[in-house]
Amino acid sequence: MHDERRRIEERVQRAHDQRIKPAVYAATVPFEVEAWQAPGEPVSFEEAAAARYTPFAMDTPWGPPWGTTWFRMRGRVPAEWAGRRVEAVIDLGFVGDWPGNQAEALVHLADGRPLKAVNPLNQYVPIANPANGGEEIDYLVEAASNPDILKDNFSKITPMGDKLTAGSAPLYTFQRADLAVLDEEVFHLDLDLQVLRELMVHLAEHEPRRHEILHALDRAMDALDLDDVSGSAAAVREVLAPVLAKPAHASAHTVSGVGHAHIDSAWLWPIRETKRKTSRTFSNVTALADEYDDFIFACSQAQQYEWVRDNYPHVWARIQESVKKGQWAPVGGMWVEADGNLPGGEAIARQLVHGKRFFIEHFGVETKGVWLPDSFGYTAAYPQLAKLAGNDWFLTQKISWNQTNKFPHHTFWWEGIDGTRIFTHFPPVDTYNARFSGEEMDRAVRNYNEKGGGTRSLAPFGWGDGGGGPTREIMERARRLADLEGSPKVVVEHPDEFFAKAREEYPDAPVWVGELYLELHRATYTSQARTKQGNRRSEHRLREAELWATTAALHAPGYSYPYEKLDRLWKTVLLHQFHDILPGSSIAWVHREAEAEYARVAVELEALTAEAVAALGAGGTRVFNTSPFDRSEVVRTGDQALAYVEVPANGSAPLADAEPAQPVRVSGRVLDNGLVRVEVAEDGTLSSVLDLRAGREVLGDKGNLLRLHTDLPNYWDAWDIDKHYNNRYTDLLEPTSVEVVSKDPLLGAIRVTRSFGKGSTITQTITLRAGSPRIDFETEIDWHEAEKILKAAFPVDVRAAHSSAEIQFGHIQRPTHTNTSWEAARFEVSGHRWVHVGEPGYGVAVLNDSTYGHDVSRTVREDGGTTTTVRLSLVRAPRIPDPEADQGTHRFTYSLLPGASIEDTVAEGYSLNLPLRVADAAGAPEPVVSVDGEGVTVEAVKLADDGSGDVVVRLYESGGGRARGVLRTGFPLAGAQVTDLLERPLEDETAEVTDGGVPVSLRPFQVLTLRLRRG
Repeated sequence: MHDERRRIEERVQRAHDQRIKPAVYAATVPFEVEAWQAPGEPVSFEEAAAARYTPFAMDTPWGPPWGTTWFRMRGRVPAEWAGRRVEAVIDLGFVGDWPGNQAEALVHLADGRPLKAVNPLNQYVPIANPANGGEEIDYLVEAASNPDILKDNFSKITPMGDKLTAGSAPLYTFQRADLAVLDEEVFHLDLDLQVLRELMVHLAEHEPRRHEILHALDRAMDALDLDDVSGSAAAVREVLAPVLAKPAHASAHTVSGVGHAHIDSAWLWPIRETKRKTSRTFSNVTALADEYDDFIFACSQAQQYEWVRDNYPHVWARIQESVKKGQWAPVGGMWVEADGNLPGGEAIARQLVHGKRFFIEHFGVETKGVWLPDSFGYTAAYPQLAKLAGNDWFLTQKISWNQTNKFPHHTFWWEGIDGTRIFTHFPPVDTYNARFSGEEMDRAVRNYNEKGGGTRSLAPFGWGDGGGGPTREIMERARRLADLEGSPKVVVEHPDEFFAKAREEYPDAPVWVGELYLELHRATYTSQARTKQGNRRSEHRLREAELWATTAALHAPGYSYPYEKLDRLWKTVLLHQFHDILPGSSIAWVHREAEAEYARVAVELEALTAEAVAALGAGGTRVFNTSPFDRSEVVRTGDQALAYVEVPANGSAPLADAEPAQPVRVSGRVLDNGLVRVEVAEDGTLSSVLDLRAGREVLGDKGNLLRLHTDLPNYWDAWDIDKHYNNRYTDLLEPTSVEVVSKDPLLGAIRVTRSFGKGSTITQTITLRAGSPRIDFETEIDWHEAEKILKAAFPVDVRAAHSSAEIQFGHIQRPTHTNTSWEAARFEVSGHRWVHVGEPGYGVAVLNDSTYGHDVSRTVREDGGTTTTVRLSLVRAPRIPDPEADQGTHRFTYSLLPGASIEDTVAEGYSLNLPLRVADAAGAPEPVVSVDGEGVTVEAVKLADDGSGDVVVRLYESGGGRARGVLRTGFPLAGAQVTDLLERPLEDETAEVTDGGVPVSLRPFQVLTLRLRRG
């Protein structure tokens, strides 16, 4: 037989694109359209309905950037269409085929009820009632003219990322607003051809099935009347029916499909637009559920549900009904799909608590899995926290984006830092926006690494990132692929069902230990430094407010614990931990608003903390320590005087000077407090840090070396830092000034000022305090660079086989060598408050109060010694998608801690991030809780969320070893329970009260939540 593949494939392609596709709608009549441009921000339906509309013609430009135009569309169904399927078809002037980053609209009935949304891949709206001749149609359409930030594929700087800079020129030209008859036979023929043609081209050339489909398609085209597509569609489908009816092989892979609509809570649009995106997508989903009984939709992010509940009650009611019918599956159990590395441990716990509680309270559904398809790597603390929140499974697919190494598993057990394991799946389809194309189905089978062990994988289907969701076309594809020879079998089912089946067939799946590191998007640990600082400070202010509010509630008559305010503020912080806000990868508008929100949160939390402290009584001056460690350190009082104080963990003490072992001596550019001796060179770097306790030099080269690197990644400017950034740099070694600014016996300080680059300046005050070996670098940067990254280096004279970086509820060790490609790929990594490097008997830590990105490397010197260099990433200057990212003023502190054990480092990390508070207070009770024993660290102290008055304490083992201790309380203790994160008793774990305390025994990095009943 002659090879006629090319002729047939091209024949089918042209007939489909030029004849069949255009014939899907058999007849049309135009709407009469009027328009009203809303001024400023979006308005309510009621305001829009009362506005004055003017006639609007097709092919007319409309929509300034970030504007809202309301269209009134009126029409009448022709009498001759009675009994046929009639739809409204609306094309706002869509560009490309991505629904989420351009014009979108929500169609309302005249009474205000949202009906359905329209976007480039979902342009139809079914009329409200069955089509009867003469039926009047009256719609109000809220159209958003959001700019296409991706228009140049992230290759050009754009001002469109903020309404303040985007201008007012119309972006779109309205193309179509019609009533139309859907020719259902042609519609189904269109899908038959698509599925078969895509299946055919992805089958191997030697497969008989490929040629069987090819010739069936050729015969089908013979049956097609090009002058009467509608009239011949049934005959064409009859020719194709036999090849569509052939069942899949018995050993065919099974793809469990679940509807999905990834909606970034902010990204290339602001939060206010996400609120509208949820209503559009969820309207589409509930409409699709009405049409397809076998449709199931999985949706995470309780925050988005709350937005719909508060702003779109009709859509909310439809969601509730879909959940009851089993077609809508709340998943994920988190407030938002947060970044997987940067939120603190308590913040991830609250993400899970607030998310799961929302679904339990509003739907009676307890979610069973963590759904995080799109975060930029995942902390090794997740398995334990997920399990403690009552989850059985974890899902992501982002690791498929790895730049260097292909992850070896798709279904596996993920083991966290404490030993907890959770059943985990990466969809081999490598997308959370699947549409069941032939290419995707082929990739899912080809990629799947568990062949021979497992037989199934998950595919979240539906258009996403900016919403959109599943469409009827995707559902039709799923139906055709349910049992089709040459293809994996597709079944639409709940994710819980998939995970139950996958675990049952593959209980001995392989184990992956430690973090899920994404070999891409490494710059998200640093971009938009003020957003990251706002998050870090907010997390610690929340801790402080909860501790002192709990103290006041227990001991101050008349004080009321601020449940509602704390709940609201936590949710604000959790929202901004979304995986395109906190990582710094959103447009300017998003980060401008985030900084304003963090400032508001800071003011409110300061007021709550001050109110709680004041409730304890006035008449003296006390120092309050929110850290879980006892502290002896220098504090500034209200008049900026200095005092050296000793304050217990989680408690307070009078402002009374204690005696440090030795005062600070300042001589020239040398600071010495008897513990360490710090020498600042003429170029402003540290020329020496002598640990007087150990009798050894700490540095292996210049300390606090500031290096400015050229930073132009291959792609994704705000997201990525590529390895070649390290090849071109300038060391900042020419200070404007180096001067002593404090010779106080309690605090010595030298200030170094530098100017560099395009008018940038950096001022650093190098501070050494009495009684502490910690050297602080209080930093202010006026930053005006572009496509640069600034790093601070500390080369220390230790031979460290690995570095330890703090993560949530513990720390993770990473090799300092690059023996393998996996190790070499970790050239930029994340950590929280500290990084520690050491050799047996000696260690050094670098601490920070607001940054996350860093790198650790080592070199062997000519003298045979090893220098291990820790570098903090301080600030970047990407220009896409925010051309002004990080420009302006930054203030933060980082520190060098010589001679530090892990325990020392943990304590100092807390101290740096939780400054002592000086307040007017006559006296204060004992700390709410204290711990006798090493390694047991208190992370949170609060009142129980149910309003019972019980005290909830979250503890963890912080050193990486076993810990035993006794938790003691500053109030009468009547009983104790071990609970999950949601403060529900764990039946298989008990806590006993012995001699007024609760003995605790923790394995390495174990998290323990105790609920304490007051006597």
